[in-house]
Amino acid sequence: MRLPVFSRPHAFLAAAGFLLAEALAPSPTALAADPTPGDQAHGQVVHLFWKKEEIYDHNRQTVTLTGGARAQRGDMTVDADTLIGYLRPKKQAAGTSGTDESQKNGGSSDMELYRVEAFGHVHIYNLEDQGWGDHGLYDVDRAVLLMTGKAMKFTTPRQLMTARDLVEYHPQTHTSIGWGEATVNTSDGKRITADVMQAVELSDAQKAANRASQAAGGEKAKSGNLDRAYGWGHVVIRTDRQTATGDRGVYLAGPELARLIGHVRVTQGQNQNNGSQAIVNMKTGVSHMLSGSSDPVQGLIVPNEAGK
Repeated sequence: MRLPVFSRPHAFLAAAGFLLAEALAPSPTALAADPTPGDQAHGQVVHLFWKKEEIYDHNRQTVTLTGGARAQRGDMTVDADTLIGYLRPKKQAAGTSGTDESQKNGGSSDMELYRVEAFGHVHIYNLEDQGWGDHGLYDVDRAVLLMTGKAMKFTTPRQLMTARDLVEYHPQTHTSIGWGEATVNTSDGKRITADVMQAVELSDAQKAANRASQAAGGEKAKSGNLDRAYGWGHVVIRTDRQTATGDRGVYLAGPELARLIGHVRVTQGQNQNNGSQAIVNMKTGVSHMLSGSSDPVQGLIVPNEAGK
């Protein structure tokens, strides 16, 4: 069966795993009238809502939602001016053809949603994290969102990541990867920059343990939800009294330790140490410089520097 571009094949879309609505507040009556169950091929149904038009293109196998649209999967939501859903034939289980079910649903039950593209004022968020950009691409299979545009940023309760070119967000693992002058700022005054950076948040179990410790009167974690950050290319870690640079490195937020490798330079006031590697305690200001196979440790110490 051939469907024109502007038709409204509700049974087709429902079989592809959508929960359809005419506006952001769907009609309970209309939803109840469609008995087709949501597609569970990817584990969780992707629910779509929109305010203006629904445009189905049979040739491209896409559905476009305009006028302000929303996609929801689990606790993650993507809002944008326009959303485009991409469809593909669903893999059939061994020994089944799906012909009978396809005929009952107008020849369409063998389709599934595998990608959602967002355009204009893109806002992604879950219960804790938020991100903003001009263009987004959500891979349903991998549960990964790519974000581009001007002034891109991702926030968690106590840190902010920005990047110039691209941010990749993995909501299931709470991992963000920034390309191009990637920067993470924490609420306790630390700033980490690199050409490419991967920021990994605490696991749900670690967050729960922190909350239990705080409820019992323990010290509140200064680093928020950040667990560690990896940097590649022109890595710079700054605090209010110390700056450490290197070609690549990793920062552990819990113990506030940084390991830097390659053309390392640690500066505190007018004092400076250079080496091939360094382990820097960003809390105490103590640095352990390590020499390479051919490069000795070098340092500049300014005596009697006030307050150092």
